[in-house]
Parts: sequence; structure tokens; C-alpha cells
Amino acid sequence: MAVRLKLRVKVGGLAREVVALLNSGYEAPSPQLLIPTWLARDLNLWPPQDAREDVYEAAGGPLKVWILPKSARVQVVADVESREVDVDVVISMAVDEPLISDALAGALEVAVEDFARGLWRFRWEPKDKVRETERA
Repeated sequence: MAVRLKLRVKVGGLAREVVALLNSGYEAPSPQLLIPTWLARDLNLWPPQDAREDVYEAAGGPLKVWILPKSARVQVVADVESREVDVDVVISMAVDEPLISDALAGALEVAVEDFARGLWRFRWEPKDKVRETERA
């Protein structure tokens, strides 16, 4: 199992709720949300305009991406909501679900209690307030 969170992603006047995988191996210098092209289209970010093209090193090999710095606001939507965080949107044609970077998880104050069982909470909550992963 993994930890997946329901996020509200806002770009301009658009807002979409999606389930995203928290990936502790996705190390980023800033809060980043890696999204597939279907979500980029839904948020009017595809084809990317004024994006910086780059290549990320991923477990499966090089990954071509387009980076749109500080182009969205993201928050976790659960029984309570996190604060909103400005994020760099990273678009890839090779991913099939949104991925939460380590820096974004930290900014959203998410604490993983058990990756194998998909358990998490917010850092500011008591340790016994644990939630289960969202279904993809």
C-alpha cells in the first residue's frame, strides 16, 4: 500500500480535486506537484506556455518534464483541510497519477505514520489521530 492524499489544486479560477501519491523519494528543492498531461489539460496548463523544460532523473530513467514555477495553490482535503501552499507544477507525459514531492509534503505538514499500511496525519495533530490512504 502507499499514502495517497486528496488534494484541491487551484490554478487561476479553476479548482480540481485529485488523489495524489506521496512519494518520499521525489526529492525537490521546493514544493512540487508532478502531474500527468490529462490533469494539466484539465487545469488549462497543457500545452505548457512559458514553462522551463528539464529532465529529471527517476527510478525508471530520465523523465522529460515542463516546470511552471509557483503556478498553483494546493491543499489537502480530508475531514479537515491543510493550509494552501504555492507549488511549482511539473508536467510529465510519462506519469499516470499526480505525485507529491518531499518538500510539498513538508509544506502541507503531512506526517506519514506507516507507508506499508497507508496511514498518515497532520504534524499538528495528536499522534493517535491517524487517517487511511485515499483510494486511487
